[in-house]
Amino acid sequence: MSKNKSVKDETAPRARKSRRSNRRRFLGSVGATAVTVAAGTLATPSKAADSALVRGQDGIPILDDLTNNRVVQAFNLRVGQATRDALLGAAKNVSNGDERLYADKGGTYTKGLPHDTFGRVDLNAYQTFKTALTSGKFSDFQKITMGGTRTLNGPQGGLAFDLEVPDSSQFGQQIVPPAPPIAGDQTATELLEHYWGSLLRDVAFTDYDSNALAAMAAAELSGLSAYVGPRDTHGHVTTDLLFRGGFPGETLGPYISQFFITPTSLGAQPISQQMITYLPNIDYMTTFSDWLTVQNGGVTGLQNQIDPGQRYLRNGRDLAAFTHVDVLYQAYFVAFLILAGIAPPNPGNPYIGSRCENGFGTFGAPDFAGTLTAVATKALNAVWYQKWFVHLRPRPEATGGQVHLVKTGQGDKTNVQPSKVILNSVGLQQSFTKYGTWLLSQAFPEGSPTHPSYPTGHGAAGGACITMLKFFFDGSFVLQNPMVPTSDGLSLVPYTGSDKGQLTVNGELNKLGHNVSFGHGIHAGIHWRSDTDTSLLLGEAVALAFLRDKANTYNEPFTVHLTKFDGTTATISNQS
Repeated sequence: MSKNKSVKDETAPRARKSRRSNRRRFLGSVGATAVTVAAGTLATPSKAADSALVRGQDGIPILDDLTNNRVVQAFNLRVGQATRDALLGAAKNVSNGDERLYADKGGTYTKGLPHDTFGRVDLNAYQTFKTALTSGKFSDFQKITMGGTRTLNGPQGGLAFDLEVPDSSQFGQQIVPPAPPIAGDQTATELLEHYWGSLLRDVAFTDYDSNALAAMAAAELSGLSAYVGPRDTHGHVTTDLLFRGGFPGETLGPYISQFFITPTSLGAQPISQQMITYLPNIDYMTTFSDWLTVQNGGVTGLQNQIDPGQRYLRNGRDLAAFTHVDVLYQAYFVAFLILAGIAPPNPGNPYIGSRCENGFGTFGAPDFAGTLTAVATKALNAVWYQKWFVHLRPRPEATGGQVHLVKTGQGDKTNVQPSKVILNSVGLQQSFTKYGTWLLSQAFPEGSPTHPSYPTGHGAAGGACITMLKFFFDGSFVLQNPMVPTSDGLSLVPYTGSDKGQLTVNGELNKLGHNVSFGHGIHAGIHWRSDTDTSLLLGEAVALAFLRDKANTYNEPFTVHLTKFDGTTATISNQS
């Protein structure tokens, strides 16, 4: 067997050539002969995959000059886990076909490229965009014809490899199905939810029950079969259920998660959880000229106006303001700080009951904090692959522009003809009455970030971080003395609902994920509901894959059970 130097000399040029020609061809070819795995679902590898861990078997090189047993163990662990991940095979990744369906690319993300006076992308510029996405070359991304000063938000992050989880291309269907078609009833229903969200942006969630617009929104969404949000036992969308997620525990208690309002501290630094937000009744992109400027990647010169007082998050604008500038894992790191002070560890923690030692760098606070932040980036790269290299879903603001064209008699200026669900809706008419156009108002002057809509980065990072918190803490623990912000957000008062004793760690974490992602979606106007629902599941899948690899790095024997978003149980263990 070759020595270290010869192994390196023989394999490195071949690896570089492979990266230039087709970075993921190996994963695709391995998938053809790998263990049987449901498409897109990361399953536990078979014994055949585990046998690759044996030193010297199944293509793992024996490094003759390595005599230190621990170094050999570390080498076998790394190579073996990489082998298991590869044997999971490639996922099925397909879009909804809207890019091919519409000649003007009206069903595809084109923000930041030049558009004509009706918002249709310049097809020559679009081709430079597609050339870069197809080749993956840094040089081709630098040749994209841009329409303004805004730059595309990090598309090459989707092509980054990772050394701790399966490749981003291995997370696909069924976890990430094709996005709903742009002209379908589901997209129209989600867009209608956006219009209602914009109209209710400054209404406190605790005031929805007494608000006439909230009642109208609930009634209209109740009658739509394509609406996928939660309903009550009679099939109705109530004012209390507006803009909520549907994972276990999310419909209990106040709209705002306890992890978004409970004071805590970062060491000696207090964290009150009062936030900087924006002044009410100032919305953006409600004129066609501003809308077109933003689609072209230009800036309107407008800026969000800061509220001089700090408030607890209590309405849609507050959630939007938080997500406008947050660090993606921020809300979940604060949740970790809260949990570290009140919640017991996951019952599978190996140090529970130990009279000799406690967890620290493993199964202790430094492990919790470091792992939580590390997994967020892995989920972000996985979702960026889906955004840029599979789906290219346009933003709600773009579809709002097409609605405006149709409603103003210019439907011949767009290939996309939105569903009558949105064109004939009460919410759309209410928005027109307020703003004087049929455009979807935005919480930010620039509208959405300059990357495709589906899935969402906030949601994927959230799904990953929430899964980590469930791994480390007891998800069934009931939170004591829940609170709720007052309508002005200046103080907290006790929550007195009949379900106040049912708010668990898992339920409030699930709720936190939708709070954050809907804050960057429905409430801000920049992400579809299905973006959030899918991305939370994608983040969860990335985190579980990460944990299955990480499990074998721990010296402590352990078996941890955690509850997934769908209510089923996932088991992470390093015990045979």
